[in-house]
Amino acid sequence: MKELNFKTIAQMHNYFKEPEPENPLFSILHTKVENAESLVCEEDTEPVMLSNQFYSISFKNIIKGEIVYGRTQYDCDKGSMLFMAPGQTMIVKGIVISKESWHIAFHKDYLNGCELFDRIKKYNYFNYNVNEALHLAPKEEKVMKTVFENIYAEYHNNQDEFSKEIIISHLETLLKYADRFYKRQFINRQTINKALFTRFKEILNNYFDSNRLEEKGIPTVDWLANQLGVSHRYMSDTIKSETGKTAVDQINLYLIEEAKNLLLNPNTSISETAYKLGFEYPQYFSRLFKKKVGMSPKAYIESAPLN
Repeated sequence: MKELNFKTIAQMHNYFKEPEPENPLFSILHTKVENAESLVCEEDTEPVMLSNQFYSISFKNIIKGEIVYGRTQYDCDKGSMLFMAPGQTMIVKGIVISKESWHIAFHKDYLNGCELFDRIKKYNYFNYNVNEALHLAPKEEKVMKTVFENIYAEYHNNQDEFSKEIIISHLETLLKYADRFYKRQFINRQTINKALFTRFKEILNNYFDSNRLEEKGIPTVDWLANQLGVSHRYMSDTIKSETGKTAVDQINLYLIEEAKNLLLNPNTSISETAYKLGFEYPQYFSRLFKKKVGMSPKAYIESAPLN
């Protein structure tokens, strides 16, 4: 299947049979089917890739269908907002949405000279897989719709020296609300968060029990996230929300707890313990152990009570 690689916002408009954007660096589309059923079927697409230059934000209630984002299938149940960063790929199959939808696309250059140019990189949800999309409560939907309406009104107003500044101000508001609602989603999904963290620990246990620490080294955050079927940023945010510690901290704490057990085995030296736990250099293991425990591995062994 051929991949569609949109280099410009105008190319994307043309493919979806939309009018030319009024600004080559920014566009907002509003679709509302009047006198129709409450559901609208979208056509299946070939793999669609945004250029490495522009962002995409969609706001629509997805009733059913399938969206494949990278290698991950999106859970369409009551999905509301999808965020795509530059260079990401998406496939749409058999999607049915509510009759009203909004879509924003903007080029990186549109943000030049604005604080948002750097700030947008800190909004992790642009790097989430689509199955980690934002699910809005009814009141939150109303808030978001108002912001989209404000952007749309300014976009179609007569352009003047204030237009861009006002649009970016509204865009910042939209992104801040999205950040707030994502954090609410993390809080409300405590059961899901606990389940993900439990699976995270199970993967570490299995990795250790199968001697892969010694054979392949300490697993990376990216590898663990892939095992969980989520992006590494989503995994890190979930674990931080659940435990107050980052994924890297949790990996290190796991290694330290295993180290405490291994160090008290009289047949295992400090160096052997380091290698068993995937450390290439025993000195690095000793520094990490002292940092987390407050004493060196040797001092820990000497302080342990005799049986």
